[in-house]
Amino acid sequence: MNKLAQLDHQYVWHPFTQMRDWLRHEPMVITSGRGAVLRDARGRKFLDANASIWTNLHGHSHPQINVAILRQLKKIAHSSALGFANEPASLLAKELVIAANPPRSKPRLEKVFFSDDGSTALEVALKLAYEFSRRVKKLKQPKFLSLHGAYHGDTVGAVSLGHIDLFHKAYSGLLFKSEQVMSPYCYRCPFNRARPERADARDYRKCNWECVGKVEQKISAQKKKGNPFAAFVFEPLMQGAAGMIPQPRGWLRRVAGIARAHGALLIADEVMTGFGRTGLMDGKDTLLASHQENVQPDFACLAKGLTGGYLPMAATLTTHAVFNAFLGEHHEFKTFFHGHSYTGNQLGSAAALASLGLLKSKKSVLARQNLETHLHRELQTLWSLPNVGDIRQVGLVAGIELVKNWRTRQPFALRDRAGIRVCEAMSTRGVLTRPIGNVIALMPPYCTTPAQLKKIVAVTRASIARVFGTP
Repeated sequence: MNKLAQLDHQYVWHPFTQMRDWLRHEPMVITSGRGAVLRDARGRKFLDANASIWTNLHGHSHPQINVAILRQLKKIAHSSALGFANEPASLLAKELVIAANPPRSKPRLEKVFFSDDGSTALEVALKLAYEFSRRVKKLKQPKFLSLHGAYHGDTVGAVSLGHIDLFHKAYSGLLFKSEQVMSPYCYRCPFNRARPERADARDYRKCNWECVGKVEQKISAQKKKGNPFAAFVFEPLMQGAAGMIPQPRGWLRRVAGIARAHGALLIADEVMTGFGRTGLMDGKDTLLASHQENVQPDFACLAKGLTGGYLPMAATLTTHAVFNAFLGEHHEFKTFFHGHSYTGNQLGSAAALASLGLLKSKKSVLARQNLETHLHRELQTLWSLPNVGDIRQVGLVAGIELVKNWRTRQPFALRDRAGIRVCEAMSTRGVLTRPIGNVIALMPPYCTTPAQLKKIVAVTRASIARVFGTP
């Protein structure tokens, strides 16, 4: 066994991993990466088909981001944000505010609170929304609404907003209670009367927007109790950890309008969906996926792709109204008592500024547009496989749901390890990704070439066929 693999087995505890299974095999040790390609300690090359768990935007070892980090490193790596400002964080906050506020957008997101990752970005939004609702809206016990299958991170507040029993149930005794409402899972929606077809379920669904009605019922009922929801928390356009569940066009606009009409704040978890992941809107780039539905949230939570996949960093953007609720004289103690040691870190900020510069370039916009088209074309080759039930694509994010029989939508039990077995087969063919239960997630870095993308999907197809014995 490789020496580094031995050290890993001896000392490291991996996230979301059954370590008994892990310790049975020699782990793959990644040693370098360039573009969309990763290399391991044995010299093997792999295509990074999930952007290193949804973080990498422009590819590994990108020269412009490398230079930006090295330039900042010659000045200073980190200084505290408690009592001090710094150059790159100030510049980054300005750029984020500009990007998050299209013309005529309301409310305007004009304040940026930096933190470390997606969970902390949600924690910040949660605390701010909670206290704003108490101070300004005079709610005694602010309550939160999120979607069925929601996942917003692994810190206690973020977990409280989540509704995936496999991840969250064990910690129920630690959590505060939040409410949930059905998500628009068209493929498995009980209100969808359409028989399965060889197409994205959103395109052939037969329903009357019952999922929107359920949201309205839930929010209205809570308001009638005299304690309306303080905020509605959502991932825009696609729920990631729920199984790459896409929202039909118009759903977010409708439910956001309902929430606003009942006085609820909107908290957009853009951790996965931000920074161009969900594609372009009328040929134009958007920082927030919410903007593709003309929804402007009160809080936008950013992480993962913020630094281009280089360094852990997050940001929570919010309004002047929320900011003003925490202003006061020192003796009033209205301060937002929350922070992190590496808040506004200079290296992360420098990387993020370089990444934003790349995103705004015409070259990047055109490359992403072309890649999205190529991805859609290649994914069509998977419909001939009887174990592919649904293929859903939003921009440069795709989920392929595996089933026992596409005609009946019969799912595999989690104990069958269907998704895991397919991804293991993919790795032997030089493509790396990670399943979400029975869903194969594909999310290539933006630098992925058409040839590399073709290989990713071809390997996916061959691996599904091999695992399930399809000709």
